[in-house]
Amino acid sequence: QDAQSIMWWVVIALLFPMAGATYFFGYRALLLILFTTVVAVLAEAAFQRVIEKPVTVKDGSAAVTGILLALVLPPTLPLWMAGIGAIVAVVLVKGLFGGLGFNIFNPALAARAVLLASWPVAMTTWTRPLDAVTTASPLFLAKMHQAVPDYLTLFMGNRAGSLGETSILMILIGAAILYWKKIIDWPAPTAFIGSVALLTAILGQDPLFHVLSGGLLLGAFFMATDYVTAPVTTKGRFIFGLGCGIITVLIRLYGGFPEGVNYSILIMNMLTPVIDTYVRPRLFGGVKKDG
Repeated sequence: QDAQSIMWWVVIALLFPMAGATYFFGYRALLLILFTTVVAVLAEAAFQRVIEKPVTVKDGSAAVTGILLALVLPPTLPLWMAGIGAIVAVVLVKGLFGGLGFNIFNPALAARAVLLASWPVAMTTWTRPLDAVTTASPLFLAKMHQAVPDYLTLFMGNRAGSLGETSILMILIGAAILYWKKIIDWPAPTAFIGSVALLTAILGQDPLFHVLSGGLLLGAFFMATDYVTAPVTTKGRFIFGLGCGIITVLIRLYGGFPEGVNYSILIMNMLTPVIDTYVRPRLFGGVKKDG
């Protein structure tokens, strides 16, 4: 498959988390997703025209970036903030590094980190689905040792959180499509989710709660599997996922933020070149030089 078909299949898979977000958070969620996506596409086209490069928005990468960014934002975030995030993602994080295939960091997560540093209150204001009452996320409740939603509620998505992370059911349907099309494979998601479950169990936490809460599954299936910012080998992707899981648990349990998925993936993005350097497949059939 070429890059364009892969990107549009990712868009199709993301329709399910988008549907879940719209169902639980209403038309405002759909508006936020559409607005962020349109801004991302227009910003990439404008940037490519300014630097006199071919406009490549048809490849779908800007649309994927816009959708993923919207899905990791709170439902009440002002549209202008989301628009700034979309511009940061496609211009600052991707475009200035050379465009698709050359960016160091996952554009959506890097943009989210910029928004979180710039407007921390707006980026951590959560609302309860269906009635839009302000409340805390399950991970924050757990960090404060308060009652948390049950497993079924976490799985179906009727809880506070970012737009795309609430409904595990919708995330799994989207991930199944990507596996069916062989767009993603098992090493990074398995290592990511497995290490979080194992470490939280060892540290006396509820592993199933930590797997179902926050952005773990969205990040594991849709962001840790990014072709550009993850290692190229099977062993490398497993190490990548393992590192993401360890960092996520450390931030969740011992850091100042209740969630660590965003920063864990960005940190491992920085280590991808190192992993690719030291985890190489053995070459067979080479010819030795004389002497």
